[in-house]
Amino acid sequence: MRRSVAAPIWLLLLALVLVAIISAAAGIYRGRQSAQPWFSVAAASGPDTGVPFNGSFAPIVKKAIPSVVNISSSRIVQTPQVNPLFEDPFFKRFFGAIPRKEKEHSLGSGVVVSPDGYVLTNSHMVEGATDIEVSFGDKTQMPARIVGTDARTDLAVVKLDRSGLTPLPLADSSQVQVGDIALAIGDPFGIGRTVTMGIVSATSRGNLGIESEEDFIQTDAAINPGNSGGALINARGELIGINTAILSPTGGNLGIGFAVPSNMARFAMEQISKSGRVIRGYLGVVIQPLTTDLAKQFGFNGTNGALIREVEAGSPAEQAGLKQGYIVTAINGKPVTDSRNLQLAISQMAPGSTVNLSVFNDGRQQQVSVKLAEEPAQGKK
Repeated sequence: MRRSVAAPIWLLLLALVLVAIISAAAGIYRGRQSAQPWFSVAAASGPDTGVPFNGSFAPIVKKAIPSVVNISSSRIVQTPQVNPLFEDPFFKRFFGAIPRKEKEHSLGSGVVVSPDGYVLTNSHMVEGATDIEVSFGDKTQMPARIVGTDARTDLAVVKLDRSGLTPLPLADSSQVQVGDIALAIGDPFGIGRTVTMGIVSATSRGNLGIESEEDFIQTDAAINPGNSGGALINARGELIGINTAILSPTGGNLGIGFAVPSNMARFAMEQISKSGRVIRGYLGVVIQPLTTDLAKQFGFNGTNGALIREVEAGSPAEQAGLKQGYIVTAINGKPVTDSRNLQLAISQMAPGSTVNLSVFNDGRQQQVSVKLAEEPAQGKK
């Protein structure tokens, strides 16, 4: 006679619970295996917009990379004669240093910004160049000519005799935020097109002593010699900046790179394409930073704004009634954070533009409308 052993009820219940947990875990694992990874990357085009990301930036880069070109330029420079004969003090005394002409070569990058052959790059890449050659990803090479340069922003436009090109769309760089994805595309060290990834580390970076007008986007995407003039794009494949400089005692990438924002580049490009140079608006004032002591002296609360130290005679500012001691707090409704902010805003407006300034004077705010003139060669803001 067979003996049956009855399992305790608690043991059966425990087994059922374990089976349920294992089944659920297996279901979760299968679900994770079959689902596509996804998360949203903030775009620079505007607020509350995202780009589905499936684990690779390849589709974005594939569209953008044909618009980034290699630029090779050469210029004639004069160097002192190095013949040992002329190093002799006797010859130096009577003949001085005899210059010798040499050809200097530069390698960098550029960005196609129109189908009919306009390319944005850095001014230091092409200024004074006697020959410019542009190379595409398909190894096509062709000469280019300089349309115009702007040393103040280190931007230049060159023109190719070619149509049907794929331009890189320009984003609104005022929407760029710290933490946005940033991809740098260029030709570092002349090795070929290279893409690096990072984030936007800072915006509106200035007072670095790199250019006279600075409003840089800072990024930790790797930028090296040869990246100059190349593209900094967002996760939508739009141009947010032209890579210009790095901060590095060694000359190599240390994760601190700077790009001219696309809005500044757009203004320079439009001006150069139209006139061959950048023609800036002119207000006719000398401004200075607003310190805490100066703010107290003028009865102003805070230090956001630009203090007018001097108004030039006959200038648009004088004609509009602006005076020494006025504090400019906003331009066209946008707050003025400091004197550099006001200077940049005016310099990126065309002559003939009318700007509405909010100014603080004698304890009250008032609105002043000013029609900008064309900036003189050595003029003030």
